[in-house]
Amino acid sequence: MTSTRAGRSAFWIALLTALTALVACTSSDRPGEEPDHAVTAALRTVERSTDAAESARVSSTTTMGSTLSMKADGTLAWGDDLTGTLTITYTGGTTAETMRRLGTTSMEARYLPDAYYARMGDTFAEKADGKHWIKYGYDDLKRLAGSSGADVADQMRGTTPHTSVKLLLSSADVRKVGEEKVRGEHTTHYSGTVQGEGATTQTFDIWVDHRNLLVKKVENGRTATGQLTQTAYYSDYGVKAATEKPPAGDTADFKELLKDPERR
Repeated sequence: MTSTRAGRSAFWIALLTALTALVACTSSDRPGEEPDHAVTAALRTVERSTDAAESARVSSTTTMGSTLSMKADGTLAWGDDLTGTLTITYTGGTTAETMRRLGTTSMEARYLPDAYYARMGDTFAEKADGKHWIKYGYDDLKRLAGSSGADVADQMRGTTPHTSVKLLLSSADVRKVGEEKVRGEHTTHYSGTVQGEGATTQTFDIWVDHRNLLVKKVENGRTATGQLTQTAYYSDYGVKAATEKPPAGDTADFKELLKDPERR
């Protein structure tokens, strides 16, 4: 690989990292020991209720060491497949510096069943034949990045609130913490530890309202780039969350950007 190609690839891969930082940083396919039956039963009810709601408004903040600080606001829907529109603002870390190189620290993100789209600023468009959107096809991520790309694709599909409840159900030490208020609303707090990326252990907390709907989630743990903290609030379950595919003529495909040595 030439130095030009290496530099170009490093830049666009760094951009991929910046734009996909919203995805859940924890994952677990391994069931743990059986926790308290009453807690498990309650959480299964929450999972079903939250899944059945099919859409919600989300507001989140994420910090990942010195790499990233960001906030996101918008709507997500998960009836047949993941769709949604979020406004993402990068507030600090090296990721924000990467985004500043592209002329903006805020962008619109659209989730669709086959791909994730990110709307960039005019500086990016100058590097991409006037196109403002980047398309990240989930299948392309798997092909381009192997298992790590498959993880990103799966995690991007798994950003919905009922998936967070399912994740906590995999914890061997999940427990009911108690009754608390979240934004003035009475909730029940559950907590546990789950397996994170890189085999690290992360603390996972959720708060559930009287309708058995998830209203808050907090993740805390360590990553290769430092301390991870992610807090998300969910509200307005059932909200309309229609998402349209960006215009093809204004969209650059990530896999094509990786091929072009002039765009870096």
